[in-house]
Amino acid sequence: MYSRVDIRDLGNVIDWFPGDHPPMPQIIAHGSPSLGNAARGCASCHLPTGKGRPENASVAGLLVAYFIRQMEDFRDGLRVSSDPRKPNTPTMMLLAKAMSAAEMRTAAEYFGAMKWTPWTRVVETDLVPKTRIEGNLFLTLSSARTEPIAGRIIETPEDQEQSEVLRNPRSGFVAYVPVGSIKRGEHLVTTGGMSVVEGKIVPGKTVACGTCHGPDLMGLADVPGIAGRSPSYLVRQMYDLQQGKRRGASSPLMQPVVANLTGEDFVAIAAYVTSLAPPLPAK
Repeated sequence: MYSRVDIRDLGNVIDWFPGDHPPMPQIIAHGSPSLGNAARGCASCHLPTGKGRPENASVAGLLVAYFIRQMEDFRDGLRVSSDPRKPNTPTMMLLAKAMSAAEMRTAAEYFGAMKWTPWTRVVETDLVPKTRIEGNLFLTLSSARTEPIAGRIIETPEDQEQSEVLRNPRSGFVAYVPVGSIKRGEHLVTTGGMSVVEGKIVPGKTVACGTCHGPDLMGLADVPGIAGRSPSYLVRQMYDLQQGKRRGASSPLMQPVVANLTGEDFVAIAAYVTSLAPPLPAK
């Protein structure tokens, strides 16, 4: 059993379920020794299973080449946040600058070896529980849905004590989205918003996501998988790309894709993509 002090020790990551993942290497459990007492393990935020939380990223199952490139982008100042109040982006930049190439690869291979399984349930609704923000996470004030969703995504723990207090990597999240988001998002994701008017094809405002992310949206080459991942994270990344805050080697490919999208489009796309379950492995 762990104490609350143990749970908050970023340099010695607790492990509730060691059978759920491979043995954690130094960089995952304790961080880079080059940081001394300021070291923090990758799993302190992204969890030993790599599932992450809405305020950061799910890294399980990411392709090794993509993972390494993102760490290099953080290190080189090519990946920042549109929101200067967001504290974990500077943290990632600091950690990436301290990591060696070997440590980056070790982390990439550890998380990349895991199969991604979704843990965010998408619920379409007009009303949501009232929430407060604690540590970049939305926590509900009660279970009653009394506040208009007003075009937002509200992603919050299924069980606040398990997620926020105990940091249980088996306790997932629920994402409340506006009614109709999933269907609207499906149209944008699968066709780019294309329509047929009087027998003529009218191009949409974007392109089908599967063109680059694969037909099952699980990633291709060094393009990341997006199916079943946190909608809050997905919206942040689309917005950051649109605002020019992600300037890595592949960002120019995404910038025209998101250039004409609205906030409502971002919400719809994320709602649909998160609702997808990754395909079952072939038998």
